[in-house]
Amino acid sequence: MRTFVVGDIHGGLKGLEQVLERTPYTKNDLFIFLGDYVDGWSESALVVSFLQKFSDNYKCIFLRGNHDELLTDYLESGIANPMWLKHGGVSGKKSFDALDDNERQHHLLFLRNLENYYIDKKNRLYCHAGFTNPFGPDHEYYANTVYWDRTLWEMVCSLDPNLSPKDSKYPRRLTNFKEIYIGHTPTTKIGKTDPTNFANVWNIDTGAAFKGPLTIIDVDTKAYWQSDPVMELYPNEKGRN
Repeated sequence: MRTFVVGDIHGGLKGLEQVLERTPYTKNDLFIFLGDYVDGWSESALVVSFLQKFSDNYKCIFLRGNHDELLTDYLESGIANPMWLKHGGVSGKKSFDALDDNERQHHLLFLRNLENYYIDKKNRLYCHAGFTNPFGPDHEYYANTVYWDRTLWEMVCSLDPNLSPKDSKYPRRLTNFKEIYIGHTPTTKIGKTDPTNFANVWNIDTGAAFKGPLTIIDVDTKAYWQSDPVMELYPNEKGRN
């Protein structure tokens, strides 16, 4: 069994379908989706529909992203968070507002059942964003830290690459896990459109919501597959640009 990690989709169903077509997976493999299925491109609701059907045939773990939480809050309360609308929520709201009540409830069930993080048998951690507690995400005071935090990624980006894990200055957060897989902060912010590794942290959000591709990586071999830049698949839309 191989383990594939899928980066932030942000309503880009065409990108998801394309990268899956390019990925050599089988029914024996596991997919871990890092969250942010919605907001950006116009097909947020269709992405959720696709994932629900995909999980009927393949083993999947769906993690929660901050955009997924914001959409869930809107669907449950009817109140649209202005911050959410400003940062991609307009497209997600429009997509879900077009659903009938039964479809909306079915999609809401998917969103409610997302997991906050996952640790596999090889002690690899998967979460949308990061964590702050030196003992790991299960010790966080606020559960939503794992899909909002950026400090983990910011820390490893600035970490001295020559610093040994045995050094007293080495971040305690990194020593609990063999590897850590995240999304949330696009690698395009540091000029990269490939999965990016610092220390034992891998960022798989390659900017699909903006001008980058959607990425799937095999966590054992580090081979990866990408869609075309998702913006090219939606030429009449702006995404989050």
